[in-house]
Amino acid sequence: MDLKEYFENTKGVGVISTADTDGRVDAAIYARPHIMDDGLLAFIMRDRTTHTNTKANPHATFLFKEEGPGYRGKRLYLTKVREEVDAELIKHLSRRNYPSGENSQEAKFLVYFKVDRERPLIGG
Repeated sequence: MDLKEYFENTKGVGVISTADTDGRVDAAIYARPHIMDDGLLAFIMRDRTTHTNTKANPHATFLFKEEGPGYRGKRLYLTKVREEVDAELIKHLSRRNYPSGENSQEAKFLVYFKVDRERPLIGG
């Protein structure tokens, strides 16, 4: 199963880990990535620690644990290739619509990564 099909059909919990230039690590819960036509993974990010870290250090890891018993899922080792601010595309890709409020005005970025390596959640 390719990643596009996998993430379209598999529910679970994702965690993206990044580090700044001094090696201070951050981890944050993230939704399943969007798999673009060119094979890149895209995440919608607000301008917080994870996004800031990707500007300083392009390497990240995305851990995805599938819903259900046991420990099935994937670990993806990523390198950022670009980002953009395209409000219409971000709105189109968003899986959730949040009510208007303080967070709805916060800047959002579409951050693209190439997959350097893929491993199962356990072993490999």
